[in-house]
Amino acid sequence: MKVENTKAQMRKGVLEYCILSILAQGEQYPSDIITRLKEAKLIVVEGTLYPLLTRLKDAGLLAYRWEESRSGPPRKYYRLTTLGDKFLTELDQTWDELSTAVKKTTRRNAQR
Repeated sequence: MKVENTKAQMRKGVLEYCILSILAQGEQYPSDIITRLKEAKLIVVEGTLYPLLTRLKDAGLLAYRWEESRSGPPRKYYRLTTLGDKFLTELDQTWDELSTAVKKTTRRNAQR
């Protein structure tokens, strides 16, 4: 078993949460989302991001608007919907609980 596969799965598991959290700070263009994720060392490519954005939009968690661009085709800017904000609030709570549980059970942090 390769550690890289497990690390990739761990990143994928939190990717939607991170995307929603980024969009909670204001509407974003997809390349800006990718930049933020890369800065956080959550390496993502467009081929991964766009299907996630579509799935989140189809679930009613995101909306978008088109904006004309001076240097190319119109740009699609994404934002959280009210439902998306409520969903993110629930994920925040779940993340806090999960993070606490992991800290309590991992060998680096478990109290012995």
